[in-house]
Amino acid sequence: QVRLVEFGGALVQAGGSLRLSCVASGINFSSDANVMSWYRQAPGRQRDLVVSIGSGGATNYADSVKGRFTISRDNAENTVNLQMNSLKPEDAAVYYCKGYFPRFGTYWGQGTQVTVSS
Repeated sequence: QVRLVEFGGALVQAGGSLRLSCVASGINFSSDANVMSWYRQAPGRQRDLVVSIGSGGATNYADSVKGRFTISRDNAENTVNLQMNSLKPEDAAVYYCKGYFPRFGTYWGQGTQVTVSS
């Protein structure tokens, strides 16, 4: 059973930084191909892609976060991290980790709340 759990959501002031982590269990990042992504959803809005990273390290960032957010992966720890800098009030949302594993399917974490005060 694949499971994704996010950590790190918090209240932060505008201009501040936050680091989110997504830990996967039931899967092996080193041997199982995967695309890991972070999505976010603000109240009353759709869930949007923030950034994704493939097994080989290729990344795809939403324009709104380019230059401020950085995704990284630690295959040994089955973890994907999202470093968020220069946070803006419009970055406030529930952030979700999504894993696409060609052998096993698509899985979502439960989400972690990021609040940015102006």
